[in-house]
Amino acid sequence: MVGLYQLSEEHEALREAVRALAEKEIAPHAAEVDEQERYPVEARDALARSGFNAVHVPEEYDGQGADAVAACIVIEEVARVDASASLIPAVNKLGTQPILLSGSEEVKKLVLPSIASGEASASYALSEREAGSDTASMRTRALRDGDTWVLNGTKAWITNAGESTWYTVMAVTDPNAEKKANGISAFAVHKDDPGFTVGPKERKLGIKGSPTCEIYLENCVIPAERIIGAPGTGLKTALRTLDHTRPTIGAQAVGIAQGALDASLAYVKDRKQFGQRIADFQGVQFMLADMGMKIEAARHLVYTSAAASERGDKRAGFIASAAKTYASDIAMEVTTDAVQLFGGAGYTKDFPVERMMRDAKITQIYEGTNQIQRMVMARALLKG
Repeated sequence: MVGLYQLSEEHEALREAVRALAEKEIAPHAAEVDEQERYPVEARDALARSGFNAVHVPEEYDGQGADAVAACIVIEEVARVDASASLIPAVNKLGTQPILLSGSEEVKKLVLPSIASGEASASYALSEREAGSDTASMRTRALRDGDTWVLNGTKAWITNAGESTWYTVMAVTDPNAEKKANGISAFAVHKDDPGFTVGPKERKLGIKGSPTCEIYLENCVIPAERIIGAPGTGLKTALRTLDHTRPTIGAQAVGIAQGALDASLAYVKDRKQFGQRIADFQGVQFMLADMGMKIEAARHLVYTSAAASERGDKRAGFIASAAKTYASDIAMEVTTDAVQLFGGAGYTKDFPVERMMRDAKITQIYEGTNQIQRMVMARALLKG
């Protein structure tokens, strides 16, 4: 039966287009981007030129209006050659999803068209040094002052900070709220707003082409209408956002794992030991089979998760956590096995698998550690 449980022709055509772009415009720079710890400007420009930098933006805001599965395919195919570059479309979605979910028409029109065109990009500022998984304990404050809000605080671990134009910032607006979570609001902050500065880059294990910094808000003044949703609804919006964006981290993880498997297949077919290709040894074949099987399972879970978030499925939160957790665990496992298959060569920077192994690790940590994801899943199961 045609069309029975398969991606549409449009989705497959999108994959082909993004893969061709990634191979030609992004892959050649990936090792240098990692080595020099520099922003992948070639990837940024190529994605913007082709309209793949933020495919999720709706058509009414000059975007492509692509569905959640399409957004995952873009991220997966870019991550297959360079995980750092895949954070351009991924974080554009993360930074703008709160606006799509809760923003006023005014905020949507202000921010989204520039993201869609590639003229601007977005980041997401939820975490703080002392409020990581425990987001409700954040200390950043926003005080209403006439027709402005004044923000004070420091946000940590902000992906693409310094490169992004817009920042979706969560801040406490009612420190006396009975439930801390109900005292937090979301705001659209622009890099040129007075009192906004970006800190130095973190020195990281992987995704070195994507800057991660603190952002400082020191009496940062923004217009009152740049609040996202009603006061006190910011954390609810932030958590709803993650149901939509955790699948994109799963997609990034699948892409990294697929890139490592592709590199491994080429290597084992070429490398000879004991008079034969190492691809002909059963032990190697079993490793490859397990890698391929697990990637395929992770990919289906990610797409199922993206589709659930798109249609508002009541199980979307559980499936998003499952997809992010499973895919990231598999990415770590597959990239570790890839390094093993390359032997001593895999431990050197002459081949991409050591970079992929370093890049894979973060997928188990950001957008909620996999331990937090297991708590989210267990709660969902116990609630029934």
